[in-house]
Amino acid sequence: KQIILTGSTNVGKLLYKQCSKGLKRLGLELGGNAPFVVFKSANIEQAVQGAMASKFRNAGQTCVSANRFLIQEDIFDEFVNKLEDKMKAIVIGDPFDEKVNIGPLINLTQAKKVKELVDDALAKGAKLRLGGKPALSCGERFFEPTLLVDITSSMDCFSEEIFGPVSTCFKFKSEEEAIAIANNTKSGLAGYFYTNEITQAWRVAKALEVGMVGINEGVISSAEAPFGGIKESGFGREGSHHGIEEFSYVKYLCFGLA
Repeated sequence: KQIILTGSTNVGKLLYKQCSKGLKRLGLELGGNAPFVVFKSANIEQAVQGAMASKFRNAGQTCVSANRFLIQEDIFDEFVNKLEDKMKAIVIGDPFDEKVNIGPLINLTQAKKVKELVDDALAKGAKLRLGGKPALSCGERFFEPTLLVDITSSMDCFSEEIFGPVSTCFKFKSEEEAIAIANNTKSGLAGYFYTNEITQAWRVAKALEVGMVGINEGVISSAEAPFGGIKESGFGREGSHHGIEEFSYVKYLCFGLA
């Protein structure tokens, strides 16, 4: 009768096609390409803290992890410098060790993909500020926290979900440019932005083409929240009463008067 999937966009499309003959109901929570926008009015310390939480939870392996950092040019250097300092303090290793911040990637295939995305960006002109290679001293599936700047839309890391501990930083001039860059993706799961201007907060929240928005917040998941996206990030919701409604249907009852 129904299929609910949390998985990759490719698998979601395959199930969507396979279910078409039977007209099954679907709920698909698929991949993301989350923008993390920092405007010049933002509290930079708070934004860096949110960036660390959003990017490096589970070594960057969540569908709502920040995938593209968009920083207004006025504060670009300050933000990147502070982010780099925080990233240098990350401890890689056995996730059962309380001192460790990030553990391994899910498998060798993913470790290879992350390396390929980094190499592609560097080959196309990105600059490496930190990391950039596997942390082989910890194991084959570990990757160093990596910081790349001078990212462009021609690089694979712009359009593909990284799913690893790699921060890619773009520079933008205006709010309109930031929105255009943020929405230039087939995905639409989560988006984040930092600002201290309330009118800008409402404008940007409405303009982002995503199902979930973190406003001055880097962690948005909770059982009470309707979790899900738009575009190729799927449809339907998990969590909240909207998630329960995915497993029910509307039945209209019409009583005649006796």
